[in-house]
Amino acid sequence: MLQILASRGDLVLLRDSVEWEGRSLLKALIREVALKGEQVQVLGCEVSEEVFREGLDSDTNSRLVYHDVFRDPQGWTGNWGPLGILRACLRGAEPGPCTLAVDSLSWLLLHAPCSALCQTLRALGHDNSHPGRVRVLGLLHEDVHGPGPLGALRSLAQIEVTVGGNLGFTTAQVFHPKPRHRSIEQTYWFSILPNFSLEFHKETLLEPRPHRGPQSPTVDAMADLTFNVHLSKKEREARDTLALPFHFSSEKQQSLLHPALASSTSQIFYEPDADDYLDQEDPDDDLDI
Repeated sequence: MLQILASRGDLVLLRDSVEWEGRSLLKALIREVALKGEQVQVLGCEVSEEVFREGLDSDTNSRLVYHDVFRDPQGWTGNWGPLGILRACLRGAEPGPCTLAVDSLSWLLLHAPCSALCQTLRALGHDNSHPGRVRVLGLLHEDVHGPGPLGALRSLAQIEVTVGGNLGFTTAQVFHPKPRHRSIEQTYWFSILPNFSLEFHKETLLEPRPHRGPQSPTVDAMADLTFNVHLSKKEREARDTLALPFHFSSEKQQSLLHPALASSTSQIFYEPDADDYLDQEDPDDDLDI
């Protein structure tokens, strides 16, 4: 997570979903940036200013400059429009490093064309009117949009953060694409405390521990079977001495080696099994006629 805060890229994309919301992580990153002394501009679209500031300490709230779009979604007050307000966020910012948190890019995509939003985000990183590097933290609900808008925003992002979770903890999968070098991908395990501070965990400590309760007695799964799966010594010896049906006897081998003799007269070779019973007086007794 320190990699996100150390980045001076134009766009850091925070991707969440219905299963795992990302606004809490956005507020936690804003808190970390504010504690470092940087100014933070917040463009709030989905929730009110009171709801967004709730839970943040007074020092963090004092460093936030909030631009409320929630109460005026069409920008009728200043006749700005959604993207106009986004461009105007940095006009009153102080010189120096600045972080612009957008809550959320999904809301802007529903009110403005994707191409116009991408052009505006691209221009924010090259805005000469603001002396200082600008970092944009953009929250994106990835299960709301199709592959087209997602691919367009991902192409602009210097860092992608996918919010997830497992075993009751929140995970952040950080992907840092580098066009000329090997991309970097890391996974952070953490918990977000009530004051929106981050508590990191090691992955080895999150593995489920084996149960050390009293051991149950071993149960023989073959105890109540209606048939016997074990062989006695006599049965094993009978099995070993049994001639398999695909083994040729000496008579069969001679007939195959000398086909000329076998073609003159037809012969039938019968090898009785140990359990066969042949009644000479009534050979067809087994047919039950």
